[in-house]
Parts: sequence; structure tokens; C-alpha cells
Amino acid sequence: MGSRTVGLFEAKTHLSELVACAEKGDEVVITRHNKPVAKLVPVQAEPSFDYQKRMRAVKQMQKIAAQAAAQYGPITIEEVVDWIREGRDERGDRILDAATRKR
Repeated sequence: MGSRTVGLFEAKTHLSELVACAEKGDEVVITRHNKPVAKLVPVQAEPSFDYQKRMRAVKQMQKIAAQAAAQYGPITIEEVVDWIREGRDERGDRILDAATRKR
């Protein structure tokens, strides 16, 4: 696996060859006026769906939910929505703080 850099004109005229290189695992950087503007890379294979693993995870989550309900009482949809919103707000605050922090 290697890397290759080509200009936009060459990429247009040799696109099928460059795609073949990407299929083999190479990366192809395309430049315009000697500045990188795009990259052809191989597509990663999608992981296979594991139904049994998914069902084990669902059953484990149901078990945890039942334990929490037994210990703390039932959880309402409104509570779940509020927790999600709180998490989003906190994450947004952290991002804003990091973006505006003086370096």
C-alpha cells in the first residue's frame, strides 16, 4: 500500500486507473495548483451485523433497566429526554469553552 499525488488534470484523464489503485489499498491525493484538494482512498468493509450479539446487548440493557427500576422506581420518558438534553447542553458548553479559551 502506498500513496501517490496527482494533479487534477491527470486525475480526470486517468480516473479509472486511480480508482483501481485505491481498490488495491493505495491512497491517491489530488491537487489543484499544487495544493491537496481531495483524496481517493479504499472503502472500508462494513462490519457484519451480528444479530446474536445485538440481542445479548439488548437483554443486558433490559436487565440493568429492571434492576434500576427495582431500586429507584420506574423511569419516565420525560426523564430520559431531560437527561439527553442535559448531556447535549453540557457537551455544547464544553465545546464552546474550548473554542473560546485563550491559548
